Amino acid sequence: MHQEAVIMREITLKTRLTENCSKETIRKFVDEIIPQLTLEEKIGIMSGQTSQEKFMHDLFEIGHYNMKPYPTMAVERFGLPNMRFVDGPRGVVAGFSTCFPVSMARGATFNRDLEERIGRAIGAEIRAQGGNYYGGVCINLLRNPRWGRAQETYGEDPYHLGEMGAALTRGVQSQNVMACIKHFAMNSIENSRFKVNVTADKRTLHEVYLPHFKRCIEEGAASVMGAYNKVYGEQASESKYLLRDILRDKWGFDGFAITDFLWAIKDPVKAVKNGMNVEMPCPAFFAKELPKALEEGRIDMADIDEAVHYILRTILYYETRKDPMEYTPEVIACPEHIQLAREAAEQSMVLLKNEGRVLPFDKEKTKRIVVLGALGDTENIGDHGSSKVHPPYIVTPFKGLIRKFPTAEIIYNDGRDIKLARKLAEEADAVIVVAGYMHYDEGEYLADRSEFGFTGGDRASMRLLQRDLDLIYGLEGANPNMACVLIGSSAILIDEWADKMPAILFAFYSGMEGGNALADLLFGDVTPSGKLPYTVAKSEEDYPFFEADIENIEYGYYHGYTKLDKEGKEAFYPFGYGLSYTEFAIGDPRVEVHGDTANFYVTVKNIGSYKGAEVVQLYVGCEGSAVDRPVKILRDFQRVDLLPGEEKIVKLTVEKKAMAYYDENKDDFVEEDITYIAYIGNSSAAKDLQAVKFRFQ
Repeated sequence: MHQEAVIMREITLKTRLTENCSKETIRKFVDEIIPQLTLEEKIGIMSGQTSQEKFMHDLFEIGHYNMKPYPTMAVERFGLPNMRFVDGPRGVVAGFSTCFPVSMARGATFNRDLEERIGRAIGAEIRAQGGNYYGGVCINLLRNPRWGRAQETYGEDPYHLGEMGAALTRGVQSQNVMACIKHFAMNSIENSRFKVNVTADKRTLHEVYLPHFKRCIEEGAASVMGAYNKVYGEQASESKYLLRDILRDKWGFDGFAITDFLWAIKDPVKAVKNGMNVEMPCPAFFAKELPKALEEGRIDMADIDEAVHYILRTILYYETRKDPMEYTPEVIACPEHIQLAREAAEQSMVLLKNEGRVLPFDKEKTKRIVVLGALGDTENIGDHGSSKVHPPYIVTPFKGLIRKFPTAEIIYNDGRDIKLARKLAEEADAVIVVAGYMHYDEGEYLADRSEFGFTGGDRASMRLLQRDLDLIYGLEGANPNMACVLIGSSAILIDEWADKMPAILFAFYSGMEGGNALADLLFGDVTPSGKLPYTVAKSEEDYPFFEADIENIEYGYYHGYTKLDKEGKEAFYPFGYGLSYTEFAIGDPRVEVHGDTANFYVTVKNIGSYKGAEVVQLYVGCEGSAVDRPVKILRDFQRVDLLPGEEKIVKLTVEKKAMAYYDENKDDFVEEDITYIAYIGNSSAAKDLQAVKFRFQ
């Protein structure tokens, strides 16, 4: 009779969670379930279930990491679903999915709506691949462009990072997929990620390195991934200060935390007690150490139950939402998603230089096109580490031009023979030089796995490789209709050769449709509208100190455009910069202050002959602050699409709390009743901005 009662209770619990049930109902359900779970089941819920042998086999022998979702344990007797992890961020790593441009490229769009739509597409493909968790909302701050995984994040500015990460989170979670923000925190050196200890004063931490994480938590991000690096001498994934004091207590995070894979924790007892909930992707430290620690009294069952509670509540919430669509295999790399990848590539590319309006090339007069450079016909969608997507095809720059002009004469040459390359250039109607990097120049780094193509790591230099420099210098003056297309993750210093090329376009790693998008931009069917999500300085010394092989480093308060502003230095290309084929007139800003909110209104008019898009940016500075402040910091941006002759009013907003500074003594943010200065324009350069003073009421 007792056994029958237990079975009936289990059946009742299985059927109690209905579609779209409340968080409170789920909480009560989990409260009843946890005491009935075995220790093995609890630790299984807290652990990835992929064997380490299979993980390594997929990664290094098959060459397709995360081919299928990595699961935690499902407890079938209670109908408890598991987490099914799929990585990112340039698309779905599992299976053969749509490859979007890398996050840095999407950051250059400054388009929240586009990023949310990409999130919806990624979420749908994850579901179609059998997953329910997305480990691809990477929002680590680009402190120095040499960082190997720069391509996986959105840029150098905390506000911009937070807005783009929040948009991706919204999109992914709209498909009932749990979004994971990573890597928490201060992770921005790749080669030393397993050993480096990062410190910063607490004001720097809270104002520079954490706001974007907080923004995504406010957006409802379901999960947070800890980092490999140490923070203040502790493993980030074991840090009470990060995981409990800040994430739980200050920010009220109600989801669950997971480790980065395999090597993020050293002490599993400390990790769990301090707020780490899931170890991925294999049953390792938790499975081996927690039962013994429980017996020895080094950890309490309450600590384990707390972790299981966070995990189950979150998974069950998403698993019980009503789906907005059916996730059939046809969703994966469907025409709509491929078109979205192309749209993202089109909006991301940044026109840096266009001397004499060389671009767009004339479609009618161009009969012979020459593509030069080692990367001109190379499938080059970015790093080959955990972010590698396996799309059904990749369009190279050369193949994109062939598709666009099937009857034209299009020649590709890798440029190794400089004399031949120059001769080909001289005889062409249009010349496209493709220069930059590949996965072995920058990307995720596993020091002892270079034989598998994981060389990557932090960039050795911010300048082009010698092969590209030789080609560019050798082509100087060869043809007036010549453009250099740069491929890479972030800032490439080009001051020594920029005057050798009439036009320069930064294309990033632009995804599976990149070649098609590039052809459309070069020949005027699409107007460039991307804006730099980072600063291109004149010298490597203008960036914060960077050393790839380092054990201890302190991060300073200033970097990027705030550092150049503070030092009175001019950028080669400022943050937010990007040219267009058309021209825009930005009117005088008008300010309206209502209590703790300031709204700014500016009229933007397209005064050129091409349809295009401008990104209007709001920066805010302070007068008479009690503490040292940046000259200005980004606080809003809006992308506006305009036809020739069309004008629109753009609204930008800043709230008083967004201008607060962190007081270490109070361990809190402090708002100031002072005069603020709004700077409104289309880049962070002073010459591109209009200033207006205001005070909150």
